[in-house]
Amino acid sequence: MNSEWQTVIGIEIHAQINSKSKLFSSSSTEFGSAPNTQVSLVDAAMPGMLPVINKFCIEQAVKSGIGLNAKINKKSIFDRKNYFYQDLPQGYQISQFKDPIVGSGSIEIEIDGTKKAIGIERLHLEQDAGKSLHDQDPNLTFVDLNRSGIALMEIVSDPDMASPEEAVAYVKKVRSILRYLDTCDGNMEQGSLRADINVSVRKKGESLGTRCELKNLNSFKHITSAINFEVARQIKIIENGEEIKQETRLYDVSSDTTKSMRSKEDAHDYRYFPDPDLLPLNLDEKWIEKIKNELPELPDEKKDRFITQYKISNYDAEVLTSDRQTSEYFEEVISNRNPKLVVSWVASELFAALNKENLSIENSPVNSKQLGELIDEIEKGTISNRAAKEVFEEMCVSKKSVQEIINDKGLIQISDTSEIEKFINQVLVDNPINVEKYKNGKTKLLGFFIGEVMKVTKGKANPGLLNQIVKKKLDN
Repeated sequence: MNSEWQTVIGIEIHAQINSKSKLFSSSSTEFGSAPNTQVSLVDAAMPGMLPVINKFCIEQAVKSGIGLNAKINKKSIFDRKNYFYQDLPQGYQISQFKDPIVGSGSIEIEIDGTKKAIGIERLHLEQDAGKSLHDQDPNLTFVDLNRSGIALMEIVSDPDMASPEEAVAYVKKVRSILRYLDTCDGNMEQGSLRADINVSVRKKGESLGTRCELKNLNSFKHITSAINFEVARQIKIIENGEEIKQETRLYDVSSDTTKSMRSKEDAHDYRYFPDPDLLPLNLDEKWIEKIKNELPELPDEKKDRFITQYKISNYDAEVLTSDRQTSEYFEEVISNRNPKLVVSWVASELFAALNKENLSIENSPVNSKQLGELIDEIEKGTISNRAAKEVFEEMCVSKKSVQEIINDKGLIQISDTSEIEKFINQVLVDNPINVEKYKNGKTKLLGFFIGEVMKVTKGKANPGLLNQIVKKKLDN
């Protein structure tokens, strides 16, 4: 982007609360059920039906607010947000406006070692709308109300981000915190977590420009692409002497562009007013403190502990703590083992295997116990690191144990000094010219001799011992 321009980004994250029932009814929230099978009379807005607050959802919102280092408001109010969608049976959405359950807070993102604080304006609770299906019939729109009434947390940031990279880092960090807390599963493909990105541009030193909202982005790749396109679009409009219209836009994956959806509404357009069916929500300080004291270790705390306890790099700690399941897997493997070796196997070999098959760590074909057993064999010198990679590949496709694979493939490492010496002596006898060259100063030939012994032993010679013995014999 032209250096005279600045990008300003604020984000609204919609996170579905991990709860078996909806915000104001006992209907199930299970994903993938047949259309309109999880709809109570309350969800369908039948006359005379009254909402009843789900206490567990309130607890989940408070837990999330604490995790975001935000203020928990002891008093909050539910409002009616009035607008029409065919999949919004009430004709309004129960949400929060002036008095949300969570106030201002802040989280820290890190990009290439540089840290930056991103402000949280608020977290408020609201019920989700249903879903309109436009692709079932050429002339009709179908409505599925299974999602109607599902509890959402809308997390609104300050406009503190200045690039797609920062925006992605922020969404990843919020997602990670919610997953650690188990308040949202963060499944973006299923819509459990999605982001609305507010983007504006301005020349350096000027006041904020007119923002456009990019609606319902559900992948990090789409967030990056949508912001890049929108920034370029807005700059081009301004440079052509035209004005940016405040509007809501959709990202079109097929064309990699953003397209106008509707003019952007302001708060007064929704005619907010307190919901007459719901009393103000009053939270007890002792209850809030109890929740706070029961919180698990969060990503930043765990990262700092990993660096101190295991003496690993900041980068490795960041990678290993970005996801709760990954951090738990790592800690199960590292118990009483060499941290450097464990980091290498988890962050390199395991991650590569998972990425290749597009698997999450929860669905890893090699569990933490099995990987630990493989690393034990490397540390004992039973197999070389190279042979271990062969064992690991086999573990990913078979259910055989580490020991079975090592025995079946004959991969046990030769660590008997006298046996290794026999192979070395033979290689030295077979290559007298290179021995003479080495002794005359061509010490780079050391690698040649090691390679020859490895060929003869089919890669089974212990590399550490081999290197040590070859060097000793050549230098004498």
